[in-house]
Amino acid sequence: MAPSQSTVEVRVQEGVLWVNGEAYPLRNISHVGQRMLEVDKGAAWRKFIARALITLVIGGIVAAAVGEVGVILLVAVLGLLIWRLVALIGKPPLYGLVLNTSGTQRDAVWSTEHSEIQALVMEITKAIGRPDTAQVVYNVRHAVMGDHIEQYGAGSIGKGQHSGSGNIGNR
Repeated sequence: MAPSQSTVEVRVQEGVLWVNGEAYPLRNISHVGQRMLEVDKGAAWRKFIARALITLVIGGIVAAAVGEVGVILLVAVLGLLIWRLVALIGKPPLYGLVLNTSGTQRDAVWSTEHSEIQALVMEITKAIGRPDTAQVVYNVRHAVMGDHIEQYGAGSIGKGQHSGSGNIGNR
């Protein structure tokens, strides 16, 4: 299941970097970089195997006690577990534009296309070097929207919501 995508306009105008409605004065940007987020496939497989084993043990007991209905329920739950595994492993990596301003790191925009973020890093770096140049407009066509980030293990934040620009918010 691919994340929903939309277009985010990134422009440099009069010494200010605009990402949709958020403004970053070029003179305040101290670092421009990239970040990549991808699914931890090893953790996804471990979680699937643990859940499948628990389902087989409990489902086997229920199937022995109830009969056909228990077997059908067991197969349905295993099918759901497989569907969730395939959906999670099939998610594409996400690439983010990271801006440091006044000691604060901000994730300005996220995309499923690495080349879009690389081009943005180059354009913004050029604009920082020459803040009085003409306006530059770049449309990130594969900007991601919605719930995208899941962290497993200790310190899990659950799902992080992201609108395609700005930092993520926890749910």
